Amino acid sequence: MSTDNPHLRTLSGKPRLRSFNIALDGTPGRFNAITDVPGVAVGYTTLIAGDGPLQVGTGPVRTGVTAILPRPRGELATPVFAGMFSQNGNGELTGAHIIEETGAFNLPVTITNTHSCGLTRDGTLRWMSQVLPAALDSAWGLPVAAETYDGFLNDINGHHVSFDHVVAALDSAVGGAMEEGSVGGGTGMISFGFKAGSGTASRIVDWQDSRYTLGVFVQANFGRRHNFTVRGRRVGPELVEPAICEATPRAEKGSIIAVVATDAPFLPHQMKRLARRVPLGIAITGGYGYHSSGDIFLAFSTANPEAALGASGRVARAEFIPDVDIDPFFDAVVQGVEEAILNALVANEDMTGRDGNFVPALPKEWLKNRFG
Repeated sequence: MSTDNPHLRTLSGKPRLRSFNIALDGTPGRFNAITDVPGVAVGYTTLIAGDGPLQVGTGPVRTGVTAILPRPRGELATPVFAGMFSQNGNGELTGAHIIEETGAFNLPVTITNTHSCGLTRDGTLRWMSQVLPAALDSAWGLPVAAETYDGFLNDINGHHVSFDHVVAALDSAVGGAMEEGSVGGGTGMISFGFKAGSGTASRIVDWQDSRYTLGVFVQANFGRRHNFTVRGRRVGPELVEPAICEATPRAEKGSIIAVVATDAPFLPHQMKRLARRVPLGIAITGGYGYHSSGDIFLAFSTANPEAALGASGRVARAEFIPDVDIDPFFDAVVQGVEEAILNALVANEDMTGRDGNFVPALPKEWLKNRFG
C-alpha cells in the first residue's frame, strides 16, 4: 500500500505520527524526511529471518544496514562541512577524529548494529572503490559508520551483516519518500520498551530571501518506559502494558544515533552547534542519556562544496549564515529530532526475536484515543 501524502504514511503505507492529527511545531519539507535536503539519499538492507532459541551464527536474525549519501553518487568525494557531538560516549561513530580535526567528512554514512559497525565502514570503502575509484586513487578514506545494540532481538554475535548487504544498502539509496520503523540498521531496535528503529523528519527554515531545509534521521534504541513523553505529556506511567517479554534477561543497552543534514550555508563550528541541540529533541521524548546509552550525533551541510573541497593553491571562500541568526535552525533540529523519534515508534509492529524475546509496538489505538 502506498500513499499520496508522505507526511501521513511511509512509502509502504505504515502510519507516521502526523496521521494521528497530533499538533507539531515547525513546517516540514515535501516528504518530511532527511531526503528533503537536495542531494541527500537513504538506502536500507533489512535482514529478518528465523525464530526460536538463539543459535549463534544461525539466528534468529533481526538486523540490517542503513546508508546515507550526503551528496549525489558522483560527488561523494567532495567533503561536506560537519560537526559531531557525543552526549554520552558509550557507542561508536567512526571518522569522529577527522571531523573534529578538519570540520568535514566525505563518503557515505552507514548505521548498523554494534558488532557490524567495522564491517559497514570497510564495506563503504569497497563500494567506493567500485563506483568512484578516483576518489581513493591518491587519498585515504575514513568513512563515518555508527551503531546501536540489537542483541535482545538479534543474533548479534552471529555477524549476519555482510559486505553484500552494505553494497545493497548503498546501491538502493534514493531521495524522496522513505520507509521507517524496523528497517535497515533500525530493524532490531527498541525505545521506551516499544519497537523502534529508523525515523526521519524535516523542517523548512526561511532566512532573509532564502528558504533552506534541515532534515533529521535517527536510529532510535534508547529510553525507559516510565520516562516516555509525547508532546509534553509524560505518558509512560499509563503504558505499563503491553510489556516486553524478556525470555532472556535484558540489560539496559540503549543508544541513539542522529544525523542532521541541511543545505543552509554553515561553517564547521556551526554544524557542531547544531549537533549539540539534538539532545534537547531527545529529552522532549523522555530520553535522559543513561550510562550505557551511546548518544552520538552528526550534523553536516551540503552548501559550500568548493570551500569544503579546499583545493590547493588558492584562497577558499565560504558563505555562512551568521551565528546571531542561527536560532531558527536550532528550533528545526529540536523539532525534527522529536518527530523522527516518534515516527520510528509509530511506523512499527510487534516483533519477536531470539529466544522468544518479544517487543510490542506502541499501541496505535491508545495513541489515537489519547491525542486524537
